[in-house]
Amino acid sequence: MKPYPLLLAAFAPLLGLPAHSPAQVAGTPARPQAAANLPDSGITELVARLDLERYKATIKGLTGFGDRRQGTDRNRAAVDWIEAQLRSYGCPTERIKYEYTGRQLRLPGDTTTRRPPQRPQTPARLLPPRKGLRGPTGVNSNPELQPDTALRRINAQRDEPGPREQVSCTKVGSTRPDEMYIIGAHMDGHGFGAAANDDGSGTALVLELARILNAPDVVTERSIRFALWNNEETGLNGSRAYVAQRQALQGREDPPGSGKYPEPRWLGMIQHDMMLWDHGMPGPDGKVSPEQRREADVNIEFSGTSRMADSAQQLAWFFRRANDLYATDYPAAVGDRMSNTDSGPFADLVAAISLRENERQREIGSGWDPNWHQPTDVYSTYSDKDFRLGLNAAQTTLAAIAQLAGAKIKK
Repeated sequence: MKPYPLLLAAFAPLLGLPAHSPAQVAGTPARPQAAANLPDSGITELVARLDLERYKATIKGLTGFGDRRQGTDRNRAAVDWIEAQLRSYGCPTERIKYEYTGRQLRLPGDTTTRRPPQRPQTPARLLPPRKGLRGPTGVNSNPELQPDTALRRINAQRDEPGPREQVSCTKVGSTRPDEMYIIGAHMDGHGFGAAANDDGSGTALVLELARILNAPDVVTERSIRFALWNNEETGLNGSRAYVAQRQALQGREDPPGSGKYPEPRWLGMIQHDMMLWDHGMPGPDGKVSPEQRREADVNIEFSGTSRMADSAQQLAWFFRRANDLYATDYPAAVGDRMSNTDSGPFADLVAAISLRENERQREIGSGWDPNWHQPTDVYSTYSDKDFRLGLNAAQTTLAAIAQLAGAKIKK
């Protein structure tokens, strides 16, 4: 695999590693500098600006739009609301526009496809065997299973094919505006709940990081883009549209000589998808404990089969180190089976990782989260312990990206 020199140059010194090929350091324990074992006071101050009650309030605000299913008025209203939040933080916004021709919910006699054809999936015979007990999984498509009549009314409109929009904003780097990290989450959901966890928890996390890093007294050397993808639940269509439209524009100064880079060169992509629920494996009856498990942690995943696996692995371990130093309650674990999330379209192009409540394939796919795509994915389902797990993921990403992007607080 070829190294990604810009990424390595950006964070290898922070790890105490030489800025050369990942192949040269793969399998070699990191030897951090002595100073790297101590938290940085400036990063600590930034992380302290995260607030549990504010994080919860942002999730609750998102749930006011129901499940935010793509192709509906409630989804469009949520995109507008998200853009208003970003603008209120002083972060200049833009929208990516694209077409989606499928439907999630089809009426009798409907001949439209559920989704356009996607890249081939890994054959089932090549996937690792499932181990341990399993619980039920699936997507609820029956609105009558939602007991809250007000929420049922909000979610009543079905999705329609047509134009789609998603919003992002960019913190422009002070000295390296031509280089950028992308911090993402998907804002759409389904299942006739309120998409509080999937993915209100990730969307709120990205909004909170945008708020803190766009504060008037914060400057970053490199650019940071905060992206709230649409159409994730239909096959990552929003993030795929972004890659298709923007990949070839990376690093181009426009207009020439202006010092402006509409699409800075990608250094890394960090996705956040379901941050709250880590209650453990289902029991023999298929049910999951209502209480968060003592071993709850933040799962940081990269794709071990991607072209950028070496660089993505380095990035994942850097994030775990940031968790060690700056997260207040929950540890982090690194895994190599990233899948089914909006970092996927970036995985062969740039170091891409995702942060989650559980491993996507082995745990979420085995029924560890009984609220996934269900009417129970509402704000009241979750306790402060659950919300604090999401806050710790925010602490992890904020601490890591502040270092990678060269964030400073102006005195």
